[in-house]
Amino acid sequence: MPDRETIRVYDGRADAYAELTGAHNAADPRLGAFIAACPPAGRVLDLGCGPGASAAAMADAGLRVEATDASAEMAARAGRHRGVDARQATFDDISGQAVYDGIWANFSLLHAPRADFPRHLAALHRALKPGGAFMIAMKLGRGEARDGIGRFYCYYTAEDLAAHLARAGFTVTGRAFGSGPGLDGSVSDWVSVSARA
Repeated sequence: MPDRETIRVYDGRADAYAELTGAHNAADPRLGAFIAACPPAGRVLDLGCGPGASAAAMADAGLRVEATDASAEMAARAGRHRGVDARQATFDDISGQAVYDGIWANFSLLHAPRADFPRHLAALHRALKPGGAFMIAMKLGRGEARDGIGRFYCYYTAEDLAAHLARAGFTVTGRAFGSGPGLDGSVSDWVSVSARA
């Protein structure tokens, strides 16, 4: 079940979030690598798409993009981008087998409770075609907490995340680390992992 307070924050701060993340997300080199890892005109999912800057870049590159977000406001904004099929949906709404050539989960699954994380990863693995590209980014740390504006987060170490991915059936192909400011003004360390189904 999605965290209502987290969704409320995103619905209410969509403009600020788009301003904070839009330019960076559209030009993110990790996104370029993900697009290159997908076949031309491949079908991809942007899971937790936010305002849709990443989804728009995927569509501009010729991919067939589905975008989902639990925030109605974020999904509506994403759907305004040309070539992006966006809808409001939670992590539990992702189903199907061998549907996607790639799934982009950029700082979205960090809002899932730890107890739910394994089944979400398993569902995403099933939804990917064999060998499909997967990219996940999470904030580094331990435990669960709310940030300064009320959003729920679950934190992982890089090793813990790699173990979860392996158990879900993914093969890790790359890893990157960084840090950056969030919507609440705090700076967090993060890890980004690319993998194949």
